[in-house]
This record gives sequence, C-alpha cells and structure tokens, in this order.
Amino acid sequence: MKKKFSRRDFLSKAGGVAFGFLSFHPLLSGNGSFSYLQKDSLDIGYGPLIKDPDKIMDLPEGFDYKIIARSGEQMTDGFYMPWYPDGMGTFAGPDGLTIILRNHENFPEYLPEYGPFGSTNERLKRLNRKLIYDRGRGGGPALGAVTTLVYDTKAEELKIQFLSLAGTLVNCSGGVTPWNSWISCEEIFENPSFNLAKKHGYAFEIPASAEQKVVKPVPLKAMGRFVHEAVAVDPRTNIIYQTEDQLDGLVYRFLPNRPGRLQEGGRLQCLRVNSQLRMDTRNWGEQRVKLGDILPVRWLDLEDVDPKKDNLRIRGFERGAALFASGEGMDYVDGTVYFDCTNGGRIKAGQIWRYVPSPYEGTEREVESPGQLELLVEVKDRSILEHPDQMTGTPWGDVFVCEDGFGEQYLVGVTPQGEIYRFAHNAKDESEFTGVCFSPDGGTMFVNFQDAGFTFAVTGPWKSKSGVETLELGIF
Repeated sequence: MKKKFSRRDFLSKAGGVAFGFLSFHPLLSGNGSFSYLQKDSLDIGYGPLIKDPDKIMDLPEGFDYKIIARSGEQMTDGFYMPWYPDGMGTFAGPDGLTIILRNHENFPEYLPEYGPFGSTNERLKRLNRKLIYDRGRGGGPALGAVTTLVYDTKAEELKIQFLSLAGTLVNCSGGVTPWNSWISCEEIFENPSFNLAKKHGYAFEIPASAEQKVVKPVPLKAMGRFVHEAVAVDPRTNIIYQTEDQLDGLVYRFLPNRPGRLQEGGRLQCLRVNSQLRMDTRNWGEQRVKLGDILPVRWLDLEDVDPKKDNLRIRGFERGAALFASGEGMDYVDGTVYFDCTNGGRIKAGQIWRYVPSPYEGTEREVESPGQLELLVEVKDRSILEHPDQMTGTPWGDVFVCEDGFGEQYLVGVTPQGEIYRFAHNAKDESEFTGVCFSPDGGTMFVNFQDAGFTFAVTGPWKSKSGVETLELGIF
C-alpha cells in the first residue's frame, strides 16, 4: 500500500518543527493558566482515559465506540468506501435517522485501490461520465470523493452508505450549511496536467439526502480557488467563513448573492486586522498577538478569485490581509466562529482563534461595530496539545479538536475559557483523528481514524448545556 505523506512528514523534512524532549510549560489561555494535571480533570472534561483492551480507541469511563464503516468495503451502491476518510458533517434525516456526509482525502498520485471504483477502476463504468468532475487524461479519474452514510442512532446501526461526489481531489474538510447541504473543500491547487483534465482547488456543494445518488459536480468558483480547508456558516447571516491550509494563508469570508444557491456567485473577502496592515498572527519571530487580545477587523474585497496561479493569498496580503499559519478546522458555535492554525505560535505547535461577527456583519454598518478576533489558545507544551486540526462544536458549548501531530494522537476538548482536556486516544496507530461531529440529537459523536480507514460512532454520558452529565442520550 502506498504511504500517504501527511503534514507531519512534510514538516519533519522541512525542519518546520523541532523534535525531542520538551520540558513542561503551562498552556496559557485568555483567562489565565491551568496546570498540566487539569487536562484530565472531571471539572472540565470527562476524567482519565481507560485503556481499550482491543487497542483501538481509549475513552473515558462510561463511553463506548463502534466501528460503523471501513475503507475498502463495498458500499450499498456497489462502489467501495474510499480511503482516507476526512471531514464530516451531520444532518437530520427521515424517521429520526442521521445523515452523515464524509470526505475522502485522496491525492493525484494515489492508485485506484484508494478510490471508490476498485483496484483497476473496474466499477467506473457504473457511473454516468457526467457525474465525475475530473475523468483524467486516460489514467483514470481523480479519486477524491464524498460519501453519505445513513445511521440509526437509537439502534446504533448503519442503514446504507453510498457515493455522493466523484472525481475531485484531496477532499479534506468542509462544513454544513443552514440549508441542509455539505460543502466539501479541495485541499490542493492543481492545474490540468498529464493525468488531470481539470483545475482543482475548489469547494463543492452536496445536498444532504438519504436518497442514493451521486450529485452533478459543480465547482463553486466564486468562493475562491486556493488550498481550501474548512468552512463555517453563520445561520443568522448565511455568510460563509473559510480557512486556507498554507503556512502563509489567509482567512476568508464569502457573501453569497443568494443563500442556498451558491452557484449564483457572491463576494469573496479576506480578513484584515484594523490596527495593522499585513499583521503576521503566526507569532513565529515575536509575540505579535497576545492571548486574550481583542482585535477589531475589517474585510477586504478580492478580485480574480479563480486564478490560474495560486496567488490569491499573496494578493490579499499585499492589500493588507493578516497572515495565519495553516488554517485548519473551523466551526460556528453559539454566535462565534472558532478556527485553528496547525503551525501557529512560537513553537509552531498550534493556535486556536475565535471570531465574533459584528452585529452588522456583511453590511456597510459593520464599521460602526466591527467583528472581533481573539487568540484563545497558543500551544506552549506539546504534551497537552500538538497541531490542532479539524474541530467541531459540542452540544454543551466546548469545542472538540483533532490532533495532527507527531507520535500519539488525541481528540481533545477546549472550553470557552481556553482550558484543554483529553477525550480520546488513538490506541491503534499514529494516524490523526478526522471528521469529528455530533448527531443532530447530540447523543452520538462520529469520528474517523484516517490511515486505518475507520469511521466510528461514540456514545456515552455526554454533558448537557449546563455542564451536568446526562445518561439519557439526546436530551439537552
């Protein structure tokens, strides 16, 4: 099996992160600091992790996991579940079922066995050619994809799973919309080549549906062509926020002309900090942004958002936009947009930010009361958190963050005060967690092991909004 080169591999080769023993330093949040021992404390988390006798996933006491899907297995529609399951989102389905949209992060050089059509693409002929975004130039189609799972949380049973989007590349993260669709993002910028027939670097939209079908792939060009990562949609304004997975990336927002009809275009903008042109928020050379700093922002219009060269972020920075170090996970939680930067901070081990939109967000009046950006967490101790990646808001108000670091991988919780606790540990291998999200009733968490190709459903005594544990799933 061909090895997948992750960000960990790239950074180790580039020397972007130092290895070796790191002495303990407390991780500071915007409201002070907490000790190393607090990360497993019951008052902010769920207690210590219990070793899994099957050596797959360690969880706190009272929690259980179930593997509900595996890469390489035949799905309900006769295609194969692709490898490298990545970002996911959930939706309320018919009869109390949960619909899960799941990305698959396949790169251009991957062999057909990683995709949905079989080891020789023998099942490709089952799919209408018009439903494959990039059929390639004779060597087979692009193997990135989105699949749909329909899951019964009460019976804890997978009902069906099927292919929903085909022929894209490196479908990494994305986000759910208020109009019941999943935006899947390509984490790559590729022009047509000897094996690719189309441009890549776009977002695609897939309606959430329990009906078994593959959607016609339409790139959302007005949302920008760049190395996409995640999106978050504010349901109050329908504005779409976007991260860019580049060491010198930007944060974007998209104002659709018509919410729910993204193919009809809109305005793409990038974030600028009011107090400083071209602010470098990465804090690599010096601590330009301190924990708890409140930074009013403005948004700059961008032109030529479907460029031939990967220069959208460069042009945005020249106009005054702020730099971010590998923007990754993003989610909208209770009026706030949270996002993280995998390589931000003095030791390049990660930052977590939150953005509170203006009460007049997206209108001319937002200058009266601009949106505010805050650095919530900057990692100073890799033993607590290393390279935060995908994230999701929890039903009780915390944020769950997947690590993509070196060595052992954890799923961690982050409180609104910036306190961190561990919730799950990959006891099988050193693959990252991906796709963390919750069912609409709040009773089941879904998450992947990317390299193993497992999709899990996790149940247990989740906390309620007040922080009191409830043993009855789905009651919040």
